[in-house]
Amino acid sequence: MTTKIATREAYGRALVKLGEKYANIVVLDGDLSKSTKTADFAKVFPHRFINVGIAEQNLMGTAAGLATTGKIPFVSTFAMFATGRAFEQIRNTIAYPRLNVKIAATHAGITVGEDGASHQTVEDISLMRSIPHMTVIVPADAAETEAAVLAAAQAEGPVYIRLGRLAVPAVNDENYRFEWGKAVVLREGTDVALIGTGLMVDACVQAAKVLETEGISAAVLNVHTIKPIDRETIVRVVKTTGAVVTAEEHSIIGGLGSAVAEVLGENRPAPLKRVGVLDSFGESGAPQDLLIKYGLTAENIVNGAREVIKRK
Repeated sequence: MTTKIATREAYGRALVKLGEKYANIVVLDGDLSKSTKTADFAKVFPHRFINVGIAEQNLMGTAAGLATTGKIPFVSTFAMFATGRAFEQIRNTIAYPRLNVKIAATHAGITVGEDGASHQTVEDISLMRSIPHMTVIVPADAAETEAAVLAAAQAEGPVYIRLGRLAVPAVNDENYRFEWGKAVVLREGTDVALIGTGLMVDACVQAAKVLETEGISAAVLNVHTIKPIDRETIVRVVKTTGAVVTAEEHSIIGGLGSAVAEVLGENRPAPLKRVGVLDSFGESGAPQDLLIKYGLTAENIVNGAREVIKRK
């Protein structure tokens, strides 16, 4: 059985590796280092770690200042507070001057679980991809997280990396290679394209297996980079399949589904079903129960695939 690892856990490990490799990496946190796993970095490099406290706007401003001195700041707190409370600072202080700040926000989506709607952001991808100059990355598993964090450190400019609390299965093997802005084709298919991001990539893989038993050939794409999105790969796959289902642990408004709809509308119109949170807030509950309640399962993707195939 494959061990499940939360992407936030992989992030903590990746930071330590980065700290060993680059002397100008610094890490900042909003008093949540045990939860965000930046505590891993703090233990090894205490003089390059700053706990700003519960002051998310100041967190972003401090990171921006450090970036102007040649440091590469990785900034972490819960995704709700990073993108919601500090939106203006991210927009005006980090993105507008294109500063080299990496915002790695954890506890995104409804799988935060029992903390409830106040802590469950389903709007963060929409917010971050609307900001000019911002790259948006949503890793699907631990291997992809580590590779994405390394790639972000080597790239110039602001990056938002969306991480989760829940342990997730691996969808990539030990030879995985992260390509900036390039979707990963996990499976080729001819009848429908299942396009997922984050923890919903595994749900797409499982849905493809179910569809195969029904004689339906499903392609599976892991879109880890929401912005810039890989238009070329999406259009190529949709030319073959002629139908699309997107899946994300985020509102269907403004996230992966919207980004894919934009690509299809401008390049290759095709029947589309968006699987995600349907314009609602989350609620307190066990993560797996919430995924079922909000329709974020392989079963929902299968049903969506059947629907779009009929609409061809």
